[in-house]
Amino acid sequence: MAAPGEPCAGPGVWNQTEPEPAAAHLLNLCFLKTAGVWVPPLYLWVLGPIHLLYIHRHGKGYLRMSPLFKAKMVLGFALIILCTSSVSVTLWRIQRGTPQAPEFLIHPTVWLTTMSLAVFLIHTDRKKGVQASGVLFGYWLLCLLLPATSATQQALRGDFQSDPFRHLSTYLCLSLVVAQFALACLADRPPFFPKDPQQSNPCPEAGASFPSKATFWWVSGLVWRGFKKPLGLRDLWTLGRENSSGQLVSQLEREWTRTRSAARRHAKAGESQRRGGRGLEDPETEPFLQREGSQRGPLLRAICRVFCPTFLLGTLSLIISDVFRFAVPKLLSLFLEFIGDPHTPAWKGFLLAALMFLSACLQTLFEQQCMYRLKVLQMRLRTALTGLVYRKVLALSSGSRKASAVGDVVNLVSVDVQRLTESVIYLNGLWLPLVWIVVCFVYLWQLLGPSALTAIAVFLSLLPLNFFISKKRNHHQAEQMRRKDSRARLTSCILRHVRTVKSHGWEGAFLERVLRIRGQELGALRTSSLLFSVSLVSFQVSTFLVALVVFAVHTLVAEENAMDAEKAFVTLTVLTILNKAQAFLPFSIHCVVQAKVSFDRLAAFLCLEEVDAEAVDSSPSRCSSGETCIRVHDGTFAWSQEGPPCLHRINLTVPQGCLLAVVGPVGAGKSSLLSALLGELSKLEGSVSIKGPVAYVPQEAWVQNTSVVETVCFRQELDPPWLERVLEACALWPDVGSFPAGLHTQIGEQGMHLSGGQKQRLSLARAVYRKAAVYLLDDPLAALDAHVGQHVFDQVIGPSGLLQGTTRILVTHALHVLPEADWIVVLEDGAIAEMGSYQELLRRKGALVCLLDRARHPGAGGEGETEPVSGGEHPRGSPGGRRPVGGPERSRKIVPEKDSTSSEAQTWVPPDTPEGAGRPTGEDSVRYGRVKAAMYLTYLRAVGTPLCLYALFLFLCQQVASFCRGYWLSLWADDPTVDGRQTQTALRGWVFGLLGCLQAIGLFASMATVLLGGIRASRLLFQRLLWDVARSPISFFEQTPVGNLLARFSKETDIVDVDIPDKFRSLLVYAFGLLEVSLVVTVATPAAVLVLLPLLLLYAGFQSLYVATSCQLRRLETTRHAFVCSHVAETFQGSAVVRAFRAQGPFVAQNDAHVDETQRVSFPQLVADRWLAANMELLGNGLVFAAATCAVLSKGHLSAGLVGFSVSSALQVTQTLQWAVRSWTDLENSIVSVERMKDYVRTPKEAPWRLPSCTTRPPWPHGGQIEFQNFGLRHRPELPLAVRGVSFKIHAGEKVGIVGRTGAGKSSLAGGLLRLVEAAEGGVWIDGVPITCVGLHTLRSKITIIPQDPILFPGSLRMNLDMLHEHTDEAIWATLETVQLRALVASLPGQLQYECADQGDDLSVGQKQLLCLVRALLRKTQILILDEATAAVDPGTELQMQAALGSWFAQCTVLLVAHRLRSVMDCARVLVMDNGQVAESGSPAQLLAQKGLFYRLAQESGLV
Repeated sequence: MAAPGEPCAGPGVWNQTEPEPAAAHLLNLCFLKTAGVWVPPLYLWVLGPIHLLYIHRHGKGYLRMSPLFKAKMVLGFALIILCTSSVSVTLWRIQRGTPQAPEFLIHPTVWLTTMSLAVFLIHTDRKKGVQASGVLFGYWLLCLLLPATSATQQALRGDFQSDPFRHLSTYLCLSLVVAQFALACLADRPPFFPKDPQQSNPCPEAGASFPSKATFWWVSGLVWRGFKKPLGLRDLWTLGRENSSGQLVSQLEREWTRTRSAARRHAKAGESQRRGGRGLEDPETEPFLQREGSQRGPLLRAICRVFCPTFLLGTLSLIISDVFRFAVPKLLSLFLEFIGDPHTPAWKGFLLAALMFLSACLQTLFEQQCMYRLKVLQMRLRTALTGLVYRKVLALSSGSRKASAVGDVVNLVSVDVQRLTESVIYLNGLWLPLVWIVVCFVYLWQLLGPSALTAIAVFLSLLPLNFFISKKRNHHQAEQMRRKDSRARLTSCILRHVRTVKSHGWEGAFLERVLRIRGQELGALRTSSLLFSVSLVSFQVSTFLVALVVFAVHTLVAEENAMDAEKAFVTLTVLTILNKAQAFLPFSIHCVVQAKVSFDRLAAFLCLEEVDAEAVDSSPSRCSSGETCIRVHDGTFAWSQEGPPCLHRINLTVPQGCLLAVVGPVGAGKSSLLSALLGELSKLEGSVSIKGPVAYVPQEAWVQNTSVVETVCFRQELDPPWLERVLEACALWPDVGSFPAGLHTQIGEQGMHLSGGQKQRLSLARAVYRKAAVYLLDDPLAALDAHVGQHVFDQVIGPSGLLQGTTRILVTHALHVLPEADWIVVLEDGAIAEMGSYQELLRRKGALVCLLDRARHPGAGGEGETEPVSGGEHPRGSPGGRRPVGGPERSRKIVPEKDSTSSEAQTWVPPDTPEGAGRPTGEDSVRYGRVKAAMYLTYLRAVGTPLCLYALFLFLCQQVASFCRGYWLSLWADDPTVDGRQTQTALRGWVFGLLGCLQAIGLFASMATVLLGGIRASRLLFQRLLWDVARSPISFFEQTPVGNLLARFSKETDIVDVDIPDKFRSLLVYAFGLLEVSLVVTVATPAAVLVLLPLLLLYAGFQSLYVATSCQLRRLETTRHAFVCSHVAETFQGSAVVRAFRAQGPFVAQNDAHVDETQRVSFPQLVADRWLAANMELLGNGLVFAAATCAVLSKGHLSAGLVGFSVSSALQVTQTLQWAVRSWTDLENSIVSVERMKDYVRTPKEAPWRLPSCTTRPPWPHGGQIEFQNFGLRHRPELPLAVRGVSFKIHAGEKVGIVGRTGAGKSSLAGGLLRLVEAAEGGVWIDGVPITCVGLHTLRSKITIIPQDPILFPGSLRMNLDMLHEHTDEAIWATLETVQLRALVASLPGQLQYECADQGDDLSVGQKQLLCLVRALLRKTQILILDEATAAVDPGTELQMQAALGSWFAQCTVLLVAHRLRSVMDCARVLVMDNGQVAESGSPAQLLAQKGLFYRLAQESGLV
């Protein structure tokens, strides 16, 4: 084995008394050779056993004997032979009497044993499937040190003839170690029989070499693919089993169950001890003592048990990284010491430059490995917690669901889980910055002595300033959030009720309100941004302030202290680390405190009450006919264990095949009875048993965001004949035929592409398709109009329907179906009042007879027979979203695809294809490719060209000041010392401080300019978006989901408000910082330009590759995460249905698939971030190496101060490189919001609101005569006419009713009169004036419409009554008196200034309808449209409204669009619409006598 040419002996080798520079000791060849001998064996003997233990437990299968393995073994044995020969030669020479130094025997022997261990590790790695060993890579790298040092020394000495064997063995050893190191850089073949199954597109990390893993070069293939073309899901790697939901959630769930059970046992034991020792007072205080600990502790312990090893490994990497972080300032100190000593040999300078480069690289690699492991831990923790929350959602009891809103659960998944996982990175920030601070002060004390104490004083003096700024900024941020929430509520209300707004012509008033709130919001944001600029400047300048004070104290107080390059620039480097520490510590505390709040919320949710799986004794086997199928004995139930009972002493026996109807007044407990049978309620007493599979139809229809066929089949095999029968019986074929893709039409989130009736019939079809034994039907007929409801009852539920022979429990308000029931149960106040057959209960004259009498009351007639608009049928054939009043009535027919396969059922029809034409999109599409430069120009134009140029000028000025400050410090450090002092210390200090102050002022001005310019751009872009949306026709809102619009006004606006200005600021700061460093290095060492230019080219290449890939990955990640949140929300709303159908397993699997798809995008994103960070920092380290190497080469004519300025500046730029690219990427991702806010610029706009030359002359209309001439309209260009060939005249003051079946076109006539939809043919004249010649607001202000749904907007009551501020308070009070609401309003807080809640939820429906009537009375128009305005109110309110309308609008023209024929019986004339045409016209008596369509409608409504 190679050994030094001569032993390390002599008095001068380790003599500590000589006053030599520190570099002389650390860079001594003898020291390097000794380290080269002992460090590699120590490294391998420490890490080798750990590595063996790890691969023994995590084997992946064995590798075949590849040429790579054989080459490693041959080289390994060659090294063993070489070490053996070195030992043998040494022993032979000793035996011959030649004296040999002990190291010639000890060193080869140590290496011999270590080489044997290395060969054993190579063999074991193959047996355990290790393709590339990091331990051996490090070992061979360390082994290079000794032979390289020895070979260098021997080559310089040139005494080959004196000992040729040792020379040859040294060179041979070096060659063999270099070869082993080269082989260690390669990866072996994958295992022959892998333990994990092969994946279609596996992650290349497993097969990557160790250098590739360390620098994340294994990601380069994906990054390059993303640069060449937009990435899709098929381009991404398959998620590894260790990162999948199936494994992670099961591990955490198992530990969570175990720790929670242990906590419960411990709590019970503690409770029994306290009760035994303290008497009876403890049970009262026990919940307060146990709640927090019992919820948080078990979950925290479970998370630690599953994820702690990964976190500790990442923390270890971070600690090693920090060791190298603090080695860099020490090496810089030695390097500047070398520059200042003209007699030190040049090789020591090159060695120090290499060591600085190596230390910086190792710091980078270990830090990025730490970040990689913690980011993967974040991803895994997010997966596990999301899965845990989802499984809890499926198990929540009804009481727990009532206590938790769906928004709360979505926030848990999207906000709390995210916030908790993000805190993982900052956990080490609670203690590590304290270590940094201590080490930094030790360094400063060594450099500057007691002067370092002043740094503490400066940092402490800055704390109150930052605290004050943070407090004031938090106040203004809270104010901005309040304004933003207010604006969001108002905007949401406007968009959801845009038909009402447009019908009344209120757009201008609402625009003014929104913009006024927006102005207040931006005002708070402006103040907050200025304070943020001050905070950033204080952080950026704190290093300068500390340096200024420390240098001034050090040089001015003590006469013998002089400034030199080592003190100046090493101090700046240390202060930079110190500044990061003092900023990172409070930020980490803040993040962890926020995470604790989220963690408590998660723990509290996971501890909520669950459904008792044993509450119902259910049997999967079906029972025979006549046998008891459902039995409830003495059942008492409550919504929660602690709540009061909602059902009392229920005794019920239902035989197989029975149709049981459950009736009763509102709140009697009908739905609760079905929930009790499903096990949804807490069973306090009694027993419940059900035999056979159960299907459930909830009162509020629940559907998933899937296709029609998937919704009906509900994860069962497709049976086309049975599906056809089910859809036919549920009256769904006409609807399916009108859908753009037939059975495969996507029904949208929460069924937004369907009406309420369609959703209810789909919900019923889902239950029927299941072929269950027991059907629990909760009022499925309520949302259906009379003829559809009767058809569904006859074909599905009734004695001859599809469900005949099954057990059906039907909760209903449709009392006309009771004669068809086998048995009737009447509930009152949570108890069974009576039960029996229909005829038997009629004879008793009990509770059922009372119900029937109330149903015949004039004000309540038709309950269950009509279709309320709020949840009723959509006009047949219209595939639109929510149905506003007067929406589309007809659509084209498409033959349904009855024989489609199940795979086709999953096909999505894009909206822009002919098959999908005319249907609204449920979500925004993912945008591909890079953002166009036009979007940047759009934003910059909104900022303003002068402001942009001014900001660039300010950034340039502050960077020039920064450069001058650093250069001035280098001149200060190079000042000659006379008698221990520098003559110009005071001047240098004052100028240094002045330049720093100028830089601070310039930095504040430049940042403030960028942020204020961003606010200006945001204001303009928001105004344009608001105007574009407000000017859009009603068809635009029918095709565009409200969620998409709200996203523009909330999320996208927030990004433009806050994110884009901040990203521009960051990008400019980093870009100008890079320019400064490039200038410094070039000025100090011009030769570095030869290295700088290739580095800049590489930088540009990395930047281009990363930005293209990262932008697309982030967009995909956002889209996939939305699927997870939507699925969680869906499941929360339909968990009772999922449990009733026993479908928890498939739903959990679907959620796991959604989460895994999200993580499949998140993983490439996080490793791409690490790829960028590692390679950018390595490039920056290359710049440091170039600057240091050129300084060594130019040592003769360079000053130490200039070298310190150059190298210290280069050291600061290592992380600036990656953050500049990230800022650019974040900016490109954020600038997409500008593109989204401009999406609606080119959409069609409605006619002008006001016309400058109007053909009407006031007063118009003077009479109110309306004439339709060959009128026709279509709701969208691609659809057929919804109304065609309509011609009739309504005389002034005439009251005309308009009736017809659903989809006949009656509401379309009202919409055409208001020009909500423009006429496709013909026209409408009012008092002889064509309405197309009148501005929209002029027209709509002359027509009053009272819809069925009373709408109140957020704001004062007065604003709701007089939106345009046209009336006095006295007039409003007089009108309130007319409708008998004066007393109510006078009793409200603030009276007319009373703030209405969103949609007026704090008032009853009747009160809101009367307020809408007041609004109509105040308008005093000649034409009134009533869209079944009295359908949703009680009889008393209906009488009030009729009296007011009769007196105020006696002389007006009234159009009554009726969904109930009872409402039009007192009209002078009735128009009967059918298929978009007027089928009949005449008085009600005439039409009844004709016995046509009107007569048939009257029969269905029970009027004749």
